[in-house]
Amino acid sequence: REAPPPGHPTSCHVEMLEQRPQLFMAEMESLSTPYNIRISDVTCDSFRIGWDMAPEDVGRVTHYFIDLSRKEGRDPNRFKHRDVPTKLVAKAGALPMAVRGHWFLSPRTEYCVAVQTAVRQPEGADYLVSEWSPVVEFHTGDYGTVHLQQLLQKAEGAAGRLLRFSVFYRNQHPEYFHYIRSSCAGVMYPSLKDSSGSHGSPINGTLSGVFLSCNTEFDTGLPPRDSPYGPLRFQIPASQLLNPSTACLLLHRRLLLHPSTGDRFCRAHLPQLDLAANPFLTYNPPQREGEEPVYCHARDVILEVFYIEPLHLDQGTLVEISGHQLMSLSTANAKKDPSCKVCNISVGR
Repeated sequence: REAPPPGHPTSCHVEMLEQRPQLFMAEMESLSTPYNIRISDVTCDSFRIGWDMAPEDVGRVTHYFIDLSRKEGRDPNRFKHRDVPTKLVAKAGALPMAVRGHWFLSPRTEYCVAVQTAVRQPEGADYLVSEWSPVVEFHTGDYGTVHLQQLLQKAEGAAGRLLRFSVFYRNQHPEYFHYIRSSCAGVMYPSLKDSSGSHGSPINGTLSGVFLSCNTEFDTGLPPRDSPYGPLRFQIPASQLLNPSTACLLLHRRLLLHPSTGDRFCRAHLPQLDLAANPFLTYNPPQREGEEPVYCHARDVILEVFYIEPLHLDQGTLVEISGHQLMSLSTANAKKDPSCKVCNISVGR
C-alpha cells in the first residue's frame, strides 16, 4: 500500500478533523431552562435559592445569572434580554446558594426573581446562556434581633439629655373623641400598628396599642402648644402609667399569670430596656417623704409610647391646645428617610 503524499492527513487525522465540528456544535448547543425554582431561609437582607436543570447541563454550567427586582410598579415577567448582563452573577456551585446584601435587599419587601445558567466561552466570546426561568415571588422578613439592637444603639446616640415631664398625652380631632365616648364606652382600645416608621420593624401590622407622647417644650416643661394631630388633647398623669412601686408589681403578676399576646410578642421580638439605665424614659423615686417622683424623657428624639392596654378617658382629662394644628408636621403614615445616616442601619435601602 502506498504511503500518503506529504501533507496529506492520515486516517487518524481525518477522523479527528471530522469530529471537531461535532464537538464544536455540541459545545454550542443551547442550555436547558432552569425550573422548579425554590426560595428558602428568607431574612430581612438574605435568602437561599435553588433550582433544577437538565443532567447534561450540570457539569458544563460555569455561572449563574440572577435577576432580582422589586415587585411593585413593574411587570414581573419583563426581564432583561438574554444577551444583557444580569444584576447578580455567581460562579456555578452547590445549590441552594445564599444571596445576601443590604445594598439590593430591603426588609418587608416583595421581590421577583428569575435565573439563567451560563457557560463561559473562550476569551472574546459571549456567554452561552439558557432562557430565563419562570418568575418566582417572595417576601423578605422583618429586622432580626441583631438589627434591632443596632437601631437601639443609634437611638441611644441621638437621645440627648433628659427633660422633666409630668403627663402622657394624645392629640386627636373632636370626631375621634366623640366616637370613643359614643361607640366605645369611653375606652381607647389598642389598634394595629401601621407601616410608618422603620420599614422592617416587627411591630408593623402585628402589634396593637395606643400611641401616647411625652415630649415637652424645653422652656416650659409642658406639652407643646401646637400639634399636627388635632386640637383636642387627652392627658394622663405619668404616675398612672409609669410607677414602678405599684405598677411593676401588678405587671409582674399579670405577666406570670395572664400574659397577653402583646406581652409575649414584645418579649420574643423586641430588645428589653433596663429600667434603671433607660436613656429615653426614666423614673426617679421621691428622695424625701412628701416629694413627688421625677419623670424624664430624652430631649433630642420624638418619643412615642405604644401602650398595649386599653385606656379609659376617665383616667385623664381632655383639654384644647392653646396653639395651632400644624398638619404639615404630621408623621401619620410617614416613612423613614432611607438615606438618613443618623437613624438607619446598613439593612435595606
